[in-house]
Amino acid sequence: MQLSRRQIIAYVALAVVIVAVGVRYLVLPKDAGSSGAEAVVLAPVASPAASVAPAGTVASPAPAQDLVVYVCGAVRSPGVVRLAAGARVADALELAGGASGQAELAAVNLAALVTDGQQILVPERGGTAVAVDPAVEGTSVAPAGAPASGGLININAASLTELDALDGVGPSTAQKIIDYRTANGGFKSIDEIKNVPGIGDAKFAAMKDSIAV
Repeated sequence: MQLSRRQIIAYVALAVVIVAVGVRYLVLPKDAGSSGAEAVVLAPVASPAASVAPAGTVASPAPAQDLVVYVCGAVRSPGVVRLAAGARVADALELAGGASGQAELAAVNLAALVTDGQQILVPERGGTAVAVDPAVEGTSVAPAGAPASGGLININAASLTELDALDGVGPSTAQKIIDYRTANGGFKSIDEIKNVPGIGDAKFAAMKDSIAV
C-alpha cells in the first residue's frame, strides 16, 4: 500500500517522539544521579591530646589548711581560734582578744610558729607558763611536766603520770586535773585543785605539801 505524504510525515514525527522518550529514560537518570549525589561532610574528631595539659605545665598547689588552736589563761576571750598556716603565737593571742592586764607575756614566745591542735596558755604574773606543745621550736616557757622549785610538782605543768603519783590521786583523777586546768586556764593557787571532782579536803591535805603552781 502506498502511503501519502501526510502519513509519512506523521510516522516520522511519531518515530522522533519515541526516540526522544527512550533517550529521556535511558540517558538522563544516569546523569541526574551523578549530578544529584550529595556530598558527605565528616565533622573533625577532637584529638584526645587536646584536653590534656601541655607537657611541663605545673598544677596549682592545693591551698594550705587552716590551723585550729586553743588559747587560754590570761587573755580577754579564751577559746578555740582558727588561723592560717604559718601563723605565730602573737596572731593567736590577737584573735583571743589580746592579753589581759595580768598576763606575763615575757614567759611566752610570741614569735613561735603555731601548730594545729596546740594549746597556748598565757600565765599571769608570778605564775608558771605551760608548754603544752614543746615540739614548737623557740618556745620560751617551762617544758610540760617540769617540777616547781624545791622539787614540788607543778600542777599546771605536770603530766598525767606525774599527777597520778601524787598521794590520793589515780589515773582518773589525774585526767580530771588536766581537764580542769585546760578548761580554766590553769590553777591560780594550789587550793583551787579542790574544785576538781574527786578531790576533797582529805586528798588535798595528803598532796598539798607536794604540789605548787
